[in-house]
Amino acid sequence: MKIMSVDYGDSRTGLAMCDKTEFLASPLTVVHEHNFEKCAEKVAEHAKKEKAELIVVGLPKNMNNTLGERAEKCDKFAQLLTELTGLPHKMWDERCTTVSAHNYLNETNVRGQKRKNVVDAVAAVIILESYLGYRKNHPDEI
Repeated sequence: MKIMSVDYGDSRTGLAMCDKTEFLASPLTVVHEHNFEKCAEKVAEHAKKEKAELIVVGLPKNMNNTLGERAEKCDKFAQLLTELTGLPHKMWDERCTTVSAHNYLNETNVRGQKRKNVVDAVAAVIILESYLGYRKNHPDEI
């Protein structure tokens, strides 16, 4: 199944895709958009273009596992994506993905403007890899 993951942000939204075999997650792009609805429309266009079958949206839970204002906004974003694309969505815990993305970019010596341009797509890859790992280890819950 082709799955697209989304790391939603107020100004930059990272996207990643996996192949049909769900083996390889790759960064797709970063959508630079401040307007909530326009951002959702742009992400929906990418989902259609890439022939996604499911959209996984990062859910920024608090460290104590509660949901805050940011999580509610991401949930509304996911619901809008479903309305725009007709595709199902899955909310996925994204705690620490941006930190992990920065650590990965430190290890690969990506700095400055280049880092700013890719960190959200890398975070989307981390979200997608986590979800794919779960799917692989819990096939009875799919």
